[in-house]
Amino acid sequence: MKQKNILCAAGLAICLLSGCASQESKMEYIGATKAKNTALEASGMEASQAEFTSVDMSQRSGKDYYRVEFTALGEDYAYEIDALTGVVIDAKVPTGSTKADLDAPDDSTADDAQAGSVTGGNAENGAGGSASTSTITDKEAKTRALAHAGLTSEQVTFLKSELDFENGRKVYEVEFYTVDGKEYDYEIDASTGEVVSYDYDAESFAPPASQDSKISAQKAKELALAQVPGASESDIWEFDTDYDDGRIEYEGKIIYDGMEYEFEIDAYSGAFRSWEAEPIDS
Repeated sequence: MKQKNILCAAGLAICLLSGCASQESKMEYIGATKAKNTALEASGMEASQAEFTSVDMSQRSGKDYYRVEFTALGEDYAYEIDALTGVVIDAKVPTGSTKADLDAPDDSTADDAQAGSVTGGNAENGAGGSASTSTITDKEAKTRALAHAGLTSEQVTFLKSELDFENGRKVYEVEFYTVDGKEYDYEIDASTGEVVSYDYDAESFAPPASQDSKISAQKAKELALAQVPGASESDIWEFDTDYDDGRIEYEGKIIYDGMEYEFEIDAYSGAFRSWEAEPIDS
């Protein structure tokens, strides 16, 4: 009887050890090397292009993950990768990158990611049926701004193009200037590509050498109204003649179709020194 009890105890011990080994196998982490490869794949970069700065283990909401950071082509990348599933749960990538710049997920987002519903690039319908609003690229935002200004990329130098939040929505802030010193500031809706607001300023504008004649106030109003199709003189709410930096200019404001436009027009050449447009509700 004693021998039978010993055999039973031994068998139980073997089962427990076997179960623990099985559980250990299920809980095995993907490893730092796999995490680095996953980050590279998500970024679209090759190993030869990347220089890794850190690969650390951390934890969020009871879930272990690898944080992988590296630089490639002069830009910084940071990925958080689930230590068990190898799924990217968070990413910070340069604006305009070919991969998605994901916001830090809450627990439900992380769970969906482990289920395989989050993929690289702009988020689309995943295995779990979850959908996310698409975002235009940095390049598309620049193209929309240039088209609105009537310019080409060869005619300008970009100062800034970055993704930001404005009045509860994502917008690209795009700034560029031309060779003759005209500066343009645009806000482009990141979801629709529409121009939210824009500002034009001829920073280095100089009046013609001859200042014997100038355009009339009426002509200045017509030039301003021509920039707002459908608007009429009754939509001009403010209009003044001002003397600035040794020259005369016309300043005014047009309110039409939910938008507010402010302008400054050089009185000698009829050129716009500044033009700003924004929604009235902003």
